[in-house]
Parts: sequence; C-alpha cells; structure tokens
Amino acid sequence: MPGSQLKKPFQYERIALDNIETNKKKKAKNTAGTIKRIWSYLAREKAKLTLVILMVLISSGLSLLGPFMIGMAIDDFIVTKESAGLGILLVWLVIIYLFHSVSIFMQNFWMVGIAQNTVYALRSDLFHQFHRLPISYFDKRQHGELMSRVTNDIDNVNNTLNQSVIQIFASVLTLVGTVGVMLYLSPILTFVTMSIIPLMFLGMKWITKRTGPLYKLQQNDLGEVNGYVEEIVSGQHIVKTFSQEDRVIREFEERNNKLKNTGFWALTISGFIPKVMNMLNFLSFGLIALVGGILAINGTGLVTVGVIVIFTEYARQFTRPLNELSNQFNILLSAVAGAERVFNVIDEKQEETDEDHAKELTSTTGHVAFEDVSFAYEETPILKNISFEARPGETVAFVGHTGAGKTTIINLISRFYNYDSGKVSLDGTDLKDIKRSNLRKHMAFVLQDSFLFHDTIRENIRYGRLDATDEEVIIAAKDANAHDFIEKLPGGYDTILDQDGSGISQGQKQLLTIARALLAEPAILVLDEATSNIDTITELKIQDALKRLMKGRTSFVIAHRLNTIQEADKIIMLEHGEILEQGSHDELLDLQGSYYKLFKGQLLEKAN
Repeated sequence: MPGSQLKKPFQYERIALDNIETNKKKKAKNTAGTIKRIWSYLAREKAKLTLVILMVLISSGLSLLGPFMIGMAIDDFIVTKESAGLGILLVWLVIIYLFHSVSIFMQNFWMVGIAQNTVYALRSDLFHQFHRLPISYFDKRQHGELMSRVTNDIDNVNNTLNQSVIQIFASVLTLVGTVGVMLYLSPILTFVTMSIIPLMFLGMKWITKRTGPLYKLQQNDLGEVNGYVEEIVSGQHIVKTFSQEDRVIREFEERNNKLKNTGFWALTISGFIPKVMNMLNFLSFGLIALVGGILAINGTGLVTVGVIVIFTEYARQFTRPLNELSNQFNILLSAVAGAERVFNVIDEKQEETDEDHAKELTSTTGHVAFEDVSFAYEETPILKNISFEARPGETVAFVGHTGAGKTTIINLISRFYNYDSGKVSLDGTDLKDIKRSNLRKHMAFVLQDSFLFHDTIRENIRYGRLDATDEEVIIAAKDANAHDFIEKLPGGYDTILDQDGSGISQGQKQLLTIARALLAEPAILVLDEATSNIDTITELKIQDALKRLMKGRTSFVIAHRLNTIQEADKIIMLEHGEILEQGSHDELLDLQGSYYKLFKGQLLEKAN
C-alpha cells in the first residue's frame, strides 16, 4: 500500500472512512452503548470512585480559588499599596496549592486502582468467553487477531481509564465553576472569553469526525498485523520449506504499511487539536486584555486590574478544560474502538448450552451409533445420511479424500458441532441428552499435530487427569514407551517444554500425548494419523503404545495411510460426505470398489 496514498493529504482518510462505512453495514457500531458498558465495569468500584469524585471536586474548587485570591490581592494590596494582611493571604495561598497537589495525587492513586481492577475484570470476562465459544468460532479466525483483543485492545482501554476518566470529569467541573465565577465577576469579559467557543466547536467537530473512524480502522489494522505475524511465526517451517520468505515479507509489508498510514493520519489529524486550542487561547488572552483594558481605563468601575488578571488566568482555565476534553474525547474514541472489539467477542453466541434434561454418565461402554445423520456447515452440506455402529472395544477407521467428512464425524462425536438431523447415540442415549463436559471426560484425543503446554513433562502428561499421582504419571509414560527418553533428559520429568515442544522430537511429542491419553483412562479414543512424519524406530514405539492404548476401548481413527488400519474392525470409506463402503479391510478389498482402488494406489505409490 504505498506511499502514493500520501500524495493527497486526505486521500487515505477518505479511504478509511469508506472502509468504516463498509464495516458499519456488516455490524452497526454503538459508541454510546460501549461507553455505558465500560461504565458498568467502573461502577463495581463505587467506594473508590466516590473518593475519586470527592478529590476531583476539591481539586477543581481549589484550582478556581487560587487565581481568585490572587486577583483580589492585586486590588486590595498592590493597587492600594496596603500590606496589612498580605502575609496571611500568602499563607492561605500556600495551603490552597498544597491541598490542591495532595488531592490530585490521591485522585490519581485511587483511579489507577480502579482502572486496574476494571481491566482485570474485562480481561477475565474475555478469557472466560473464549472458553464458552464453539470451536467453529476459532476455526474462522486468526489466533493472533484474537490475541490482539486480549492485549492491544484492552491495554488501550486501560490507558484511557488511567488518563481520561479523571481529566474529563475534572475538566467539566472546572469549566462549569470557571464560567460561574467569571459571570459573577464580569458578564462582559465572560462574553468575550466565550466568544471563541463557536470556532473551537467547529474545529473539534472537523477533527473528531475524521479521527473517530481512523482510530477504529487503526485497531482493525493492528489486529490484522498481529494475526498475520502469529500465523507466519507458527508456520515458519512451512514458509522456509516452500521458500516463501520473500512473499510473506511482502505481504507483511503491505499490512504494516496499511497500519502505518492509518496511524499516520489518525495521529496527524488529532495533533491539530493542541495547535487549534493554543491559537484560540492566545486569541482569548488578547481579547480579554484589549476589552478589559478599555473598560478599566474608562473608569466605569465594571472591571478592575485584579479582575483582568483573574480573567486572564481563568481564560486559560476555561480553554484548558476544553482542550483536555477535546484531547480526551479523541483518546476516548480510540479506547471505544478497542472496547467495541472486546465486547464483540463477549457478545458472540456461546456454545449451545446443554438441554435442561441433559445428564451425566458415570461410566460408558463406548457403544456409539450414527443413525441417518446429516450436517451442514454455514448452509453448506457436509454429511449426508450417515449411518454406522461402533460396538464397545471396536476400532472404526475413516478413510477418504480431503473434504470427505472424516474430521466432521469426529467433531459430531465429541459435540464440537451439533448434527442437524438424525441421531448419534452413546450406549443408547442421544448425545444431545448428555452434558458436553461429561461426554468429553470419557474421551481422549491423539492428533497428528501434538500440542504441548509450556510446562514440565510431568504436568503435560498429568493434563489427562489432573488428580493423578506422580506414580500414575510414570506408569502412563512407561506404557506409552516414553519413560526411557524422559529419563535421559537433563531435568527428567521436570524438564520444561515450550508450547511447540522444542528440545524433543516430533515422535517424542507424540509419545507424550499418548501417555496423556493413557492417564485419562478414556472409554472412547480418537486418533488422527498419529504416526505421520515419524522415523521408523519411533513409529514402531508409537504403534506399540497405541495398541496398548486402544485395547478394550472404542477407537475412531482418521486414516491417511491405509497400511496403518488393516487390523481395524470396521473401515468406512467416505466421499463428499456420504458413505460409499464399510466393512473390514479384507471385505472391502474383495468388493474391489473405491477402497480397493485407493489401497492399490498407495501400494503402487510406495513401490515407486
């Protein structure tokens, strides 16, 4: 996205506005509603918030009292050349400004606590929501973009709460108090001071009309950059394997440049605010000095020198809160943009709740049956009239080309998705009548891409059953043929693993996931080609461990290499979401149908 967009000053801004309008069509924005929701989080700290408001009232009152007393001192002591009582006045001024400083410190101190607690609650709600969302939500989004909601967007809200809430409230109070005292002192000079408001209003309207959409677009662009970086870093092995470094760098530069341009215009246009305010401030000073001087010289008695001094100070106090309100409104727009993205996730439809009559199974034999099951994903048919049975202890393998529906069947068994029609039952009970969490407690998964947490090997295995003892962890590792290599590691079972399991091989990671599944003692087992890309010796260890794991358990295997499933009790051949054939390996070969052709094709490919 190139720099040609910077040739015309607001060309990118117009593009940004167009993009925001497009986004609005997809989902309407509700700035007022978002602010109200943020306030609902703040209101949880009512006691501290009351103290902050009290301190703001005190500091605002003292900030008005100081200049007023100085102006009175000029008329009472300097103009009249009287010194009696001046010392007492100076002592009072010291006390006023000392308490003013203390009140500002305390309001900031308490507001930091309120902001941190608010952001803590917001971040907790967002993280909890992640665990209530269906798997389909994560399938459609980049993980880095979702991470951006937890980090950048909430940090944006945090910074705004720390900076803006007090300043907005104090600015409003100071503005109201200043106008009140100014009217009391001189309505004429008050009118002169307020004559700049129309100019200020027009200037702020022009600026905020542009910065609001730009800040929203900036947050979206930042999320895209984070999502892309997370995706490419996670897939770095694939990038290098296919020598795509130049392409991903180019794509990153496009996204990064887009973010740079959005940020450039957002900050550039918002940077007009202090310039406009300073110009209007100086204009106000000049007008007050001119009109006030004329009134004082004419000796009308309407204005004194002290009143002019008070007004010059109040003029600054009048424009300063307006300036701060304008700046904070800009910052608030940025925070609202981030908060909207957070609330959009919190408002997403959660995973469907279990039916009221859903029950828990204390045990299960693992008897699974599909009866004329159909399923569509976002109105696209995936499975059509699927029927089969897996008896207790049987191994059922699913084969077929990519997109045939193998993984979808597993997702239905584990209730990551709900089927549209037909029935899936476990021991004769419809899966929809069983609580999801309870159903999954009877299942264990060993997937092609093993996932390990940033923790010790011991705790990674114990993840299968958190109340397992250290002895049970070791027994599971031995049954999974993982104990020997674990013992050879410098830290043994206390070796810390990274999320990607760096430091151990792919085969060793698979052995750990098998140990985790063994420890869970499931009745139902799901395997997704757990031996792909493994060296021969490790593959033999994995196959031996899998046989031990599958013994006596109902197992569902997604097979890519047909030589690994020849001993399965039942093989189901899928094509375009329909069952073409099902039976044992020998039965399907005798049919000489689709499975026979696929098997022979793999043998021929292996021979070549």
